Amino acid sequence: MSKGALALLIHGGSENWSPPRWRERFRSVCGDRRVALLPGDAIDPVDVRYAAVWKPAPGALAAFPNLRVIFNLGAGVDALVADRSLPKVPLVRVAIGDLTKRMTEYVVLHVLMHHRQQLYLLDCQRQRRWQPRAQWPAREIRVGIMGLGTLGLDAAAVLAGLGFRVAGWSATAKRIEGIDSYHGGDGLEPFLKRTSILVCLLPLTPQTRHIINRRTLSMLDCTGPLGAPVLINAGRGGLQDEADILACLNDGTLGAATLDVFEAEPLPADSPLWQHPNVIVTPHNAADTDPEEISKYVAAQIARFEAGGELENVVDLSRGY
Repeated sequence: MSKGALALLIHGGSENWSPPRWRERFRSVCGDRRVALLPGDAIDPVDVRYAAVWKPAPGALAAFPNLRVIFNLGAGVDALVADRSLPKVPLVRVAIGDLTKRMTEYVVLHVLMHHRQQLYLLDCQRQRRWQPRAQWPAREIRVGIMGLGTLGLDAAAVLAGLGFRVAGWSATAKRIEGIDSYHGGDGLEPFLKRTSILVCLLPLTPQTRHIINRRTLSMLDCTGPLGAPVLINAGRGGLQDEADILACLNDGTLGAATLDVFEAEPLPADSPLWQHPNVIVTPHNAADTDPEEISKYVAAQIARFEAGGELENVVDLSRGY
């Protein structure tokens, strides 16, 4: 009996993430399983049992009547969940150790850059000014992480190990040793008021869209040594109201921001965020994980599923993550 085919529906990406490269990777790890890159490769839709996707066109997955599992090649699944024609089969998100560690590297890097006043020092370098400022210990900085899933928990643990006073906020209650945790609507305001560096790693859902806005930013703590709070968003672009962020940066409500994700990507060339002196822009690469590991992960999941095992990291469609 032949194995069910794997269809690849992948849009965009750099050379390393290009659709033809994905086809090469999957063919190398899937043995004798048919792998078809659509729309170019010819395949009968009834033969497709699995789909590995990145930003597929809405409705595209409904073409496969015998589909059993969908694998999303990135961490964010909000666009798929919003597709009302999505087949009622398990949707699996990528959650591998490599991705988690890369996100932690990014979060720790940018927390440290703001903590150690790197924007100020770079400005001094450009102007050839030798004017060091006073430093302070990590224990005086209160970091708050929005989103306590796999990514948030790992980043929180590393930051706490460096001496930062770390708290987390999530939709539902979580108990984490050594980390103050807040949850739900009632917990959001006290969480924000104790936070001077806000790290956002939330999934994008109807409840979290534009959660980073003037109201939430104005609640952040401005009494710490940074003088004004800092935002780091490496979650999803739809979490932030960019007009509010700019306004808060310009009036001092927010002291600085690191933004890896944006409502429109690539970030338009005329966006004021590109040249704002207190903004670090990165091109949605906070956790640009190894594609080789992702293809192996998907192939292993399929093999385990066909042997009667459980799928890992299945999205709860009612919650959107």
